[in-house]
Amino acid sequence: MKNKIVQVLSMFWGLIVVLKHAFRRPVTVQYPEVKRKLPKRSRGRHYLTKWNDGKERCVGCELCAIVCPSLAIYVKPAANTPEEMHSHGERYASDFQINMLRCIFCGYCEEACPTGAIILGNDYELAGYDRESLIYTKEMLTEKNPGDSGRDPNREI
Repeated sequence: MKNKIVQVLSMFWGLIVVLKHAFRRPVTVQYPEVKRKLPKRSRGRHYLTKWNDGKERCVGCELCAIVCPSLAIYVKPAANTPEEMHSHGERYASDFQINMLRCIFCGYCEEACPTGAIILGNDYELAGYDRESLIYTKEMLTEKNPGDSGRDPNREI
């Protein structure tokens, strides 16, 4: 008898929950036309940033590749020459790749970077038709103009 009472009460409790939500307005977002505003600290697409003078922030130290738990980052450092200065340091990243299929968007690369060269922006539309399109190269990651990624190029890290 006690079991039956518990079943009836739980059925009524479920009905109350359904009725409580039945008369609320839906919170549906019409996705392709209307995009959701994300929090400032959300992590999405990676960017390689530049200084205000247009030089790369990345000095090829490979700390981001070392700290990456999913081994998604590959950095090939090269030495700067007096004729070709790519960054303010002695080295620069001649090749920089992020495998977005492996990336878990943990943000460790952003925290480990001593110059603040790599940041995770708010862009979350990262789809591709084949595997090669989801391996982001240095050209795909580097911002065209200082500040395009949303970071202030004058800000020191």
